[in-house]
Amino acid sequence: MKNKVKITLLRSFSLFVFTLYCYSCKIYSFTGTTLSSDLKSITIQNFSMATAGGPQNLTLNFNEKLKEYYQRNTNLKLVPQEGDLFLAGAITAYEQSPVSATAGDKAALNRLTIRVDVQFQNKLTPDEDFEKEFSFYQDFSQEQSLNDVEAALVPKILDQLVLNIFNDTAAQW
Repeated sequence: MKNKVKITLLRSFSLFVFTLYCYSCKIYSFTGTTLSSDLKSITIQNFSMATAGGPQNLTLNFNEKLKEYYQRNTNLKLVPQEGDLFLAGAITAYEQSPVSATAGDKAALNRLTIRVDVQFQNKLTPDEDFEKEFSFYQDFSQEQSLNDVEAALVPKILDQLVLNIFNDTAAQW
């Protein structure tokens, strides 16, 4: 019985030491980020609307989702200017387009696409800076109008855009 207790304690201690080693050596971050511990703050400028269409609160919802995601998933302090990391950009497209046709040349599915141009700067590691377009879409049946599905689709698209931006700036997957 004493041997089992010793083995269990040894395994627990080994796991603890390994976890501490991985975390301190930046092999793994429990938040899923690869951010340097030297980074303390982030500035996220409000993204503007550079396209027609979309709900009136589209930019507001996107900006809030982006800021909340960084605050929830990093230890960075959100500051109005001069952050160690900087994000800015614009929503550049809000488009509905047909995806596939039926026998009668009608769209069987429609697609709602939102595109966002993002400028990212890292003051400590400028070689990570980029300007990039992110886009995501959701498909919906031609039997539904955009007005019918917009309230359900837009949050899903915005959530995925935020995740993709976060992955390219903080998680670097």
